[in-house]
Amino acid sequence: MSTTVLLLLLIFAAVLLLVWGVYVGWSTHRNPEAERVARRLRGVIGGETKATDVTIVKERRLAANPDLHQLLRGLPGSATLDRMLLQAGAGYMLGRLLCICIGGLIAGLLLALVLHLPGPAMLLTAAGVGALPLLHLSRTRTARMAKFERQLPEALDMMSRAMRAGHAFPTALKLVGDEMGAPLGDEFRAAFDEVNFGVAMGDALNNLAQRVPSMDLQYFVVAVLIQRETGGNLTELLTSISAIIRDRHKLLGQVRVLSAEGRMSAWILCLLPFGAGGMMYLANPETMGVLMTDPNGRKMLGGAAMMMLAGVLAIRKLIRLRV
Repeated sequence: MSTTVLLLLLIFAAVLLLVWGVYVGWSTHRNPEAERVARRLRGVIGGETKATDVTIVKERRLAANPDLHQLLRGLPGSATLDRMLLQAGAGYMLGRLLCICIGGLIAGLLLALVLHLPGPAMLLTAAGVGALPLLHLSRTRTARMAKFERQLPEALDMMSRAMRAGHAFPTALKLVGDEMGAPLGDEFRAAFDEVNFGVAMGDALNNLAQRVPSMDLQYFVVAVLIQRETGGNLTELLTSISAIIRDRHKLLGQVRVLSAEGRMSAWILCLLPFGAGGMMYLANPETMGVLMTDPNGRKMLGGAAMMMLAGVLAIRKLIRLRV
């Protein structure tokens, strides 16, 4: 009985938050004051205003609605999620992400009700479906950071050649932002815009390092900041950093080739129980159905799931080698 009451309360709260999020988004877009400001911006800039055109703000907005923004600022973990959105290059705010997660939570609860799952499994299913947007965002951030690191050596070489030709460091930063593609070009362009609007070079580079959690970029930022304090040949320094990054990537590629067998074994070991269970269910549904209907069977499934999770984490720790 208590599980049913808790489930109903969760569904009510999720639906209420979803309706509130939809209403806030609708009212924000229908706000005449916001439309008037947007028209003035389009008139001044001369065309459609994109989200990346006007970026000089005192703080990053968490939601379009001011009340919701203040509410999200007080929530624990909101800064971490917002930083994840920024690093993933997502074009929406934290409020929309939370609405999507709430929608996934509701879908997970409905799926669990349709499958007639027990109380703990129902909550785990709802939490798992609700966390899928966060998992997708994390994978997007990882892919974006990997692409950034692949572009960084070429960008450093471009900056070194530009400074050898007589350009200053901010001009070389702007050249990389204009010539390189996303995501590196966007991040370097944002750093140049900060410098162009009066932010100190050290602060702009530190902001760049905070937006992009890359060890290679941190080497570049630290080297440039030290060179600006002590002096030295910055062009040779950039060339050396580029060569070091390329060598590290080459070594990382060799490590991935040598660990490919371990990764393949991990995939096979993780998928084998599900494949074997599915084949056994097709051959004899009544025998496998006992695992879902009998209490002892559900306990065995829970124990097997916990042991599989521990095994996956152990294998992941073994095959993920850092260079």
